[in-house]
Amino acid sequence: MRFRKRGEEPAQGDLTPMIDMTFQLIAFFMVLINFTEADQNERIKLPTSEIVKPPDTPLEDPIFIHLTKEGVVILGGEETTIERAKASLILEANILKRKNSSPSNATVIIRGDANAAAGDVQKLVQVCQEAEFENFALRAEEKYH
Repeated sequence: MRFRKRGEEPAQGDLTPMIDMTFQLIAFFMVLINFTEADQNERIKLPTSEIVKPPDTPLEDPIFIHLTKEGVVILGGEETTIERAKASLILEANILKRKNSSPSNATVIIRGDANAAAGDVQKLVQVCQEAEFENFALRAEEKYH
């Protein structure tokens, strides 16, 4: 054990590197955070299913479409009707083509409200098909026993 001499100030640690490292870790984890929450809309109450399971691999070029119980389509944060969604979907298809991809490779993820009319979901799928999209996934909540 070392004794201090009279008049000698105790050694103080520099906390700057530790604070810098903390901020770097925070920034690192913010970059890695899963942004699937951003692809959800609080107005949509998904139907429940006992056989639902998450996909095994990440989907290539996912396009999220929300369908409310009133039949309102939310695509890219904008509300529209099913018929008017076609223009936005054609724009999405053109963007994929410019990226040397194809709308047929993309997966359209439809998050329909549990109380949405089945006919509205079918119309939405038909509009997507008219915009050259072929792969679809319907979302549901897992029902726990």
